[in-house]
Amino acid sequence: MDGRGPQDGVFTWKVRVYYEDTDTGGVVFYANYLKFFERARTEWLRASGIGQQRLADSHHAIFVVKNTAVDYHSPAKLDDELKVSVIVERLGRASVQFFQEAWLGEGDDRRLLASGRIKVGCVDSRSFRPSPIPETVFNLIRDRSV
Repeated sequence: MDGRGPQDGVFTWKVRVYYEDTDTGGVVFYANYLKFFERARTEWLRASGIGQQRLADSHHAIFVVKNTAVDYHSPAKLDDELKVSVIVERLGRASVQFFQEAWLGEGDDRRLLASGRIKVGCVDSRSFRPSPIPETVFNLIRDRSV
């Protein structure tokens, strides 16, 4: 695991680029950055003590993506190891807005590949209607993103 934070409010997760992630040009297919961002958010939640299945089972609450806005800066290729960051930009009673980036390399050789804002909403798993984030989860997210 490569997670870091909450001391700096940034969490990072390493993601390896597999053949299935690339297009016919040999670079990461643009939509796969959303998968990489999703994996990093899931690991961020797990590192925060929030298991998504347990959240659904105990509170009937799930997180769903409401909207995304992604900018693409530079390509990644097969076998690259990316670092994907997660930062909470805004925490509401029923939603969380994240800022995420995917990077390749270290130090002076570090290159920004993609950056995006992803807003997730909390919904009731039975009705799929908006629902407040359960208080214990809200507090964990708030405390982790300071």
